[in-house]
Amino acid sequence: MKITEHITKAAGKTLFSFELLPPVKGRSIQEIYDAIDPLMEFNPPFIDVTYHREDYIYKKHESGLLEKVSYRKRPGTVAICAAIINRYKVDAVPHLICGGFTKEETENALIDLQFLGIDNVLVLRGDARHADPSFVPTPGGHAYACELLEQVTNMNKGKYLYEDHDVVNADFCIGIAGYPEKHFESPNLKTDFRYLKKKVDMGANFIVTQMFYDNNKYKEFVKLCRENGINVPIIPGLKPITSSKQLINLPKIFHIDIPEDLADAVQACKSEKDVKDVGIEWMINQCKELIEFGAPVLHFYTMSNPGPTKRIAEAIF
Repeated sequence: MKITEHITKAAGKTLFSFELLPPVKGRSIQEIYDAIDPLMEFNPPFIDVTYHREDYIYKKHESGLLEKVSYRKRPGTVAICAAIINRYKVDAVPHLICGGFTKEETENALIDLQFLGIDNVLVLRGDARHADPSFVPTPGGHAYACELLEQVTNMNKGKYLYEDHDVVNADFCIGIAGYPEKHFESPNLKTDFRYLKKKVDMGANFIVTQMFYDNNKYKEFVKLCRENGINVPIIPGLKPITSSKQLINLPKIFHIDIPEDLADAVQACKSEKDVKDVGIEWMINQCKELIEFGAPVLHFYTMSNPGPTKRIAEAIF
């Protein structure tokens, strides 16, 4: 079922969903099941699975020379989605990214997803490699999420890269990312909304936001979306703070603000356990307010660690 259909079927009730990471290559699918099982009691209608591009490592030879070697740390998104659907009978939402994939590889992935009966995808540009100062498009691939979105919407119209045989229209429900605190590469919020509106006009069906810790930013984001003619469901993305290091890492990596009250509470903690308790309590209060506001879904970035999300869900669902 499509995400938009799940939301409509819920008739105003806030749903629960979460995102997980594929395990590091060489690991078992059991790691995925271990990350999902504790959260199934909260009846998620869908589960997101991230996609990961290749990165580079430098291998040192006996001569002292360094060899640049390409590798993929977390393969298996399509297979994991198939396993989730088969085992849990819930919808799996694979991420699609620009970096690391040619247009042909993207089409092949979409054909596999369509074959498996997967109805939803989340379209993203993806991050830069660790060694690159900024995002570098893959030769033969897409440079922007808009281009990737267009490829998916083209398949929904029956338009493939090479029309060498009769094709059947795909029917993907397409999600895109939204940034309540502005995408860090956008020069201003107005420009950010212009591109967001463009994606919705191109055929995006729902928005999932970057994490945030101030609900006023989500509320203002929703308000501005509606004022800009963006009327698709806007799903808040959430992640509780669970360690003191995240006060530095989250703003640095995700370009978000931590409210002063939350930062002060974390800094006053005597132990990492106290930090986790503070972060979870803050997120519980956030979630209660978001439900009252009418958020269609509470979507948790679990990083495949279900424990904190389970504690939050127990308090609100």
